This record gives sequence, structure tokens and C-alpha cells, in this order.
Amino acid sequence: MKLSTGKGLPTVQYLAAFTGTLNVMCSGMHYGWSSPSLPKLLQDDSPIPMTNEQSSWVVVTFLLGTFLGANLSAVILDRFGRKAAILFTSVPYLTSWTLIAFAHSATILMVARFIAGVGDGVVYCASPMYLGEISDPRIRGCLGAGISVMSIAGMLLMNIFGSYLSVPMAAMVASSVPILLLLTFTWMPESPYYLIMQKKTEQAKRNLMILKGERDVDQELNRLVKAVEEQNLGKTTFWDLFTVKSNRKGLLIVMGARAAQQFTGSTAITFYAQTIFAEAGAAISPSAASILYFTIHMIVVGLSSVIVDKAGRRPLMIISVIGSGIALLIEGCFFYVQNQTTIDTANFAFIPIATLVVFTITFSIGMQPIPMLLVGEVFPTNVKAIALTVCCNYFVAVTTVVSKFFQYAKDAYGLHVPFFAFTISCGLSFLFIVFYIPETKGKTLEEIQEELKGKPPVPVLPETYRPVNYI
Repeated sequence: MKLSTGKGLPTVQYLAAFTGTLNVMCSGMHYGWSSPSLPKLLQDDSPIPMTNEQSSWVVVTFLLGTFLGANLSAVILDRFGRKAAILFTSVPYLTSWTLIAFAHSATILMVARFIAGVGDGVVYCASPMYLGEISDPRIRGCLGAGISVMSIAGMLLMNIFGSYLSVPMAAMVASSVPILLLLTFTWMPESPYYLIMQKKTEQAKRNLMILKGERDVDQELNRLVKAVEEQNLGKTTFWDLFTVKSNRKGLLIVMGARAAQQFTGSTAITFYAQTIFAEAGAAISPSAASILYFTIHMIVVGLSSVIVDKAGRRPLMIISVIGSGIALLIEGCFFYVQNQTTIDTANFAFIPIATLVVFTITFSIGMQPIPMLLVGEVFPTNVKAIALTVCCNYFVAVTTVVSKFFQYAKDAYGLHVPFFAFTISCGLSFLFIVFYIPETKGKTLEEIQEELKGKPPVPVLPETYRPVNYI
């Protein structure tokens, strides 16, 4: 590769981000798998007999496997590197799709989903870390938001494959993605941060030259070496994540943002998209409506990835949570009228699809991509692996609770109850974002750490809002 002596083009950063998030696409396929597959598996002529309770556990075992994967990543990331961790995920994903393709019982499906969850736990620790460490501040938001783009692309593809192919055939097609990851990402550079941590400064310099497309990277290298040395002074323990004030701030920011994201019900809606459309009695088929839902989702998240480095993280999240709350409220009102009154809603069957489209647009512009982006931005290198493991376990716990709550509330009380609950959570999330989430746009990872240690960043909201106040 020809390197310039001036400011280079970050072409390799884009290539590394794309190939390195193919595993995220595979994760998205597993998240989206239940939407087209469960209705087929619950039919009377299903090749795999399954009860409604078993189907809910087929959904949730994927999340439970993530606990094991997240804890594995704490060892893999700092011992073997970010790149090796990303490549490792192809093994559980490929194994899982193979088991699904040849499954003959609900138990095998649960095992397959659990194994996929192991890969998922590693993915959502390794990918944000890798992208955060290889990207320039001016495009870090774009590359970080690419995680959400690839995840939703996987959901969309699986809804297409799952709607028009049999469950085994869809799994066979999906197995090509982890193979593609192995064939492409193998050639991408390792994170310079990790190499410096391993005292491989010369190799870190070479990788910086490749990533930036420049020969003169001495100043950048010296900055990274200094930052890593400062962040790794003394022995790091698990408890440093909680006892060091800046680490605690970062942890609370990420946990709050991820909780806000999941308590909109986004993952539960993804798992049960076709069920929601079927219950609404919409004019178009549930599979077509689901494909439309994920197509819009992917387009808007793609748009968000383009503008996030210009508009900023906080404004997009605030707009997103307000719009999501309004859409969820309308959705809940529709299902309340349909299920709890004698009013005929047949002529208004377009409402749930229309409001879910609005929810998708508003949620995707900020609440979908930015919490994952923050995961890769707010932790120093010495606790990053531990922090992402804790955050991933926390995310899985929250997602599992929300998904089971959705399924239980829907079956026991009606579809309107979870939507009303998600509306209330959007209101609480708005307050958290306004008063606690910092702005990280255009800042280096080291600048973000300095702000977490000292004076909070100036908020980008109008003066009528209170400034960011850290606990």
C-alpha cells in the first residue's frame, strides 16, 4: 500500500471496520432469526414440535449464552488481542448455524442458540473496542455506528431468508457470513493500542501507518504510548472499575445508555416483530411488514452513522428518545382499544405498522447506534476489557428481562401493557440523557478520559437545560 507523507485517507480503517463487523451482521441474523422462524416452528405441521413456552426459551437461551461469551472476552481481549477475539467469533456462529440447519428438537435449537450467544458475548466486547482504537476522532462516530448498521443488516437478511426459505435452508445460507469473516478480516491490522500494551511499539507504528495511510505517525505514536503508559501505571484490578472515579463515571454512562436503549423494548420488538404485525391484523403479510420494518431501520441507522460526527451524540439521542416514546404510546393505545374495548379497529389496522415505522426511524437515529458507540469511547485501556465484559453481562441481563417481560405481559395482559411500560421508560431515559450523557464528538479517547477525570464537557443543549452533572 502506498503511503503519503501528509494527511492520508483512512481507507484501511473503513475496510477493517466493515470486515471486522461481519460478525456483528451474524449476530444480527441470530437476533432476527426468531421473527420469521418461530411462527413456522409453532405451526401444527412444524418439523420440530414446540410449545409457546419452549419458543420463548429458544429466544432467551441466545441471550444466556452471551454471559459466558462476555466473560471469555475479558481473557481473550488482553491476552490474545482484539483481532484474534473477533476472528474467534466465527467458530461459535458457524457451529450454531450448522446445528440449527440439522436440528430435530427444541432442545437442539436451544443449544445452538446458546452457542451463538457465546459468540455474541465476545462480539459486543471486541468490536466496539477494536473500532474505537483504530479510528480517527473525525470518523470514530461513523465507524462505531457501523456496528448497529451491520447488526440491523443481519436482522433484515434473516427476515428475508427466514420468510422465503425453510428454517434449515436459511441457516445454511447464514453460515456463509462467519466464513466470509475468516477470509477477509484475517488481513486487517491489529489495534495499535493493544500492540503498545504488549510492548510491540514498532509493530504498532507500522499498523498506524497502514491505518492512517501516512508515513509520518511519530507524533500520534508518542501520544498513544504516553496515554497507554499513564493508564496502565500500577496493577489493575477488577475493583478499579468501581473505585476509580473516572471509570465509575464511564460505567454509569454506558449502563444508563444501554438501559435506556433496551427499555424502549427495541430488542423485544425485534424478536416478536412478525407476531406483533400478525396480531394487529394488518393488510400486508407479517413477513412483508417485518422486512419493511428492518429495511427502514437499516437505512435510518446508516443515515445516523453519517451525521453523528457532525450533529453530536446527545442531540441525536434526545430527539430519538422523544420520538420513540410518542410512537410507543400510540402503539399501546391502538392495542388497548383493540383488546380491551368493543371498538372495531379493522379499518385502522395500518396504525401499528405506521407507528412502528415511526418508532424505527426515531429510535434508529440515536438510541440504536449511540449507546454502543459510547461503549468504545469512555473507558481507558487498563480497564477496557473488564469494563466491556461487565457492560455486556449487564446488557444481556437487561435484554433478557425486557424480552421475558414483553412475552409474559403480552400473553397475560395484552399487547398494550408492554408498550405502555416502554413509553414510561422513554420518559425516564430522556431525563438521564439530558442530565448525564456527555458529548464525545470529535474528541480523542485521551481527551474523553481527561474530561471524565476533571471538568465535565459543556453540554450541546440550549441554556434552558441544566448542564451535565456526574454522580
